[in-house]
Amino acid sequence: MPSDDEMYRALCERDSEYDGLFFVGVRTTGIFCRTVCNARKPKRENIDFFRTVNDALSAGFRPCKKCRPLEAAGSTPDWLRPLLAEFEKDVSRRWTDSDIRNFNVEPVRVRRWFKQNHGMTFHGYMRSRRLSLAMGQIRVGKQTLDAAFDNGYESKSGFNAAFKKWSGLVPTASVKANGSPVFINRILTPLGPMVAAVADDKLCLLEFADRRMLETQLSRVARIYKKPFANADHPVIDQAQSEISEYFDGERETFEIPLSFVGSDFQQSVWNELLKIPYGQTTSYDKIAARIKNPKAQRAVGRANGDNRIAIIIPCHRVIRSDGGLSGYGGQVWRKKWLLDHEQNLLFE
Repeated sequence: MPSDDEMYRALCERDSEYDGLFFVGVRTTGIFCRTVCNARKPKRENIDFFRTVNDALSAGFRPCKKCRPLEAAGSTPDWLRPLLAEFEKDVSRRWTDSDIRNFNVEPVRVRRWFKQNHGMTFHGYMRSRRLSLAMGQIRVGKQTLDAAFDNGYESKSGFNAAFKKWSGLVPTASVKANGSPVFINRILTPLGPMVAAVADDKLCLLEFADRRMLETQLSRVARIYKKPFANADHPVIDQAQSEISEYFDGERETFEIPLSFVGSDFQQSVWNELLKIPYGQTTSYDKIAARIKNPKAQRAVGRANGDNRIAIIIPCHRVIRSDGGLSGYGGQVWRKKWLLDHEQNLLFE
């Protein structure tokens, strides 16, 4: 774990980057919390740090009712659930900031949560849901005008303009040219929410939601597959949630989910080598370069490793420097260390 000083700073600042890395037990109350808990911060001498929920429970602490440390990091908070439940009743409804305030929550707070957990604003999320529903209706034969009216648009021209801005094509051309959109949704993990995307029934992206390159990677996916994004459920995303949960629970070492990782020949050769690294083991950039018969390409291997869009399943976290240093990691180095420790602890227990 980080140093005690660093963990205390993360607690005081409610630093979401550390959510799930450790938990904080407050001796004066007997409660343990996440780093992001908005409860009053205790004095340093009154707290203990724990690596896992089980460690905190074993020490006699009970879970906080505000931050809910027993739930997966990134779970929908209580203050947002009534709003989302109302939205799901009628996805075609147009929401204003005043509508959101009627649920006793500020629009900026909702926007911030959606940006952090979905990579888009709440209004962007609603727009994507409306347009993806309309696309599905057109695909099964509904007239464009009917689909527009059913999803809250007042005219066919307004719907066509919104759809073209979203997908780059008018609705009927998009359906004929591209078929299904890229389905995107988030999955929950103990280390924070991840964004998963599926193209042509294969997982094409799995990134931590707070990764700085997430928007870049989403842009690459849009460019590669030439499809609009649709925020919606999909069986492959459900499979990703299931297999990733089993991985974190120590019940899965290899993955069965179908993958799509489009890139240059060099990138694909590196990513295929990553898939060969056994669970609980590590390798180095120079060894991968040697295996792909390009021994002087260590730096290029490092770049391809960083460009991997499917974290954990294509295990770029298992690549370290030849001197044993962890080097960088798109999901942040503390997660890389956590994943390596998690695998090795389970492998040798």
